[in-house]
Amino acid sequence: MPQTFYKRRLSSVVHVGNTPLGGDYPIRIQSMTTTPTDDTEACVAQAKRIIAAGGEYVRLTTQGVREAENLKNISAALRAEGITTPLVADVHFNPHVADIAALYAEKVRINPGNYVDTARSFKHIDYTDEEYAAEQERIRARLVPFLRICREHHTAIRLGVNHGSLSDRIMSRYGDTPEGMIESCMEFLRICVAEQFTDVVISIKASNTLIMVRTVRLLVQQMESEGMAFPLHLGVTEAGEGEDGRIKSAVGIGTLLGEGIGDTIRVSLSEEPEAEIPVARALVAYAPESARRRALAAPTITDDTLTLLYDETSLEALQLKAAMDAGAFLIDGLAHRLILRNANDTIPQAKLVETADAILQAARVKFTKTEYISCPGCGRTLYNLQETIARIKEATSHLRSLKIAIMGCIVNGPGEMADADYGYVGAARGKVSLYRGKECIEKNIPQDEAVERLLMLIEHDHPELRKPS
Repeated sequence: MPQTFYKRRLSSVVHVGNTPLGGDYPIRIQSMTTTPTDDTEACVAQAKRIIAAGGEYVRLTTQGVREAENLKNISAALRAEGITTPLVADVHFNPHVADIAALYAEKVRINPGNYVDTARSFKHIDYTDEEYAAEQERIRARLVPFLRICREHHTAIRLGVNHGSLSDRIMSRYGDTPEGMIESCMEFLRICVAEQFTDVVISIKASNTLIMVRTVRLLVQQMESEGMAFPLHLGVTEAGEGEDGRIKSAVGIGTLLGEGIGDTIRVSLSEEPEAEIPVARALVAYAPESARRRALAAPTITDDTLTLLYDETSLEALQLKAAMDAGAFLIDGLAHRLILRNANDTIPQAKLVETADAILQAARVKFTKTEYISCPGCGRTLYNLQETIARIKEATSHLRSLKIAIMGCIVNGPGEMADADYGYVGAARGKVSLYRGKECIEKNIPQDEAVERLLMLIEHDHPELRKPS
């Protein structure tokens, strides 16, 4: 009898419009619009491109009441064309907006880090047990009415925990740890269970693949210990763009898919949203083969080196497969060196070495070049993200082994990029703030000056990195 290498984790079924997920349903693919959500025509056009590419859910940012109300018009316009793809509202900071969005979207994402708690400010707060319990009761008081609205309108929810937006309350008690991320999720999830609201999807995301993978694994264990089996949404936040963004996503998402974990995925690239879909589909399609290759490759690691052999004519296909196959070995510390070989000469040896280095960097094993941590953009983005990334890369291409974060707005900005050496964050329309680690160095710089000022800041700290004149 042939050996089974791949088996999906059995999760409960969540009803999201006409496209349920979890259980025996296929792993669902999704993306997110980058157009302003109060622009119906632009959102509809972009949603149609996502759907045409194979997206099964379309998420839209809903930062205010106006945007939440306009979901009704966006939905109506799509339904008038016979398009029934579920819409997902993305809400931060304002629970009242989530209440409105639940009337019109098939699913609403809320962030436990900022749904009731104030935005992360990196301040330590000492709570007594009684004070902490009172804060949790405040969450319950606000969440339960939202769940009632969702139940009435058959709206699913996603509890979307981001490493970069844990609340000061959670950080003060648990620190910046996977355990803190898990508790941020579980205190909301336990309320859902107590209220017998089961149309819940969970995500635990980070831009650091080690944190993302380890925390999702821990979440699965925690849910199982409490008798829960809610489906999981997988993603690496701020993965970037181009080859590096794809490789980083494949390392994080692919590691978990190969272990049978994951019910819906989003590959977050700083590109047009429809470009994310083929990458996501490739990861899902390869997951069973990746599981088989991992099982066969494990005994072949020698001298701390993992060697993987392929027969590919497409560089991107090789990059995605190798990142998925190698990810778990590197993240779990079973190997610290990687050699890629290809059975034909269509891919130059130099590209194989470059790909191996990129995978090692994505798995946080070995850094050989500047890492760009950039968000995919959404309706909150305050500048031309793709153009800005290109300018920053051009200006910093001579640097090595630095992490530079490029964030469209403050939702995850200072938090998600806390792991970065420097940050470029949209602060207002046409204005940018610059960070050194978690510290804001310059606020509200005119956008036209911001890239040069970022470079000046880096070169002030690292004169040895100045580009030769």
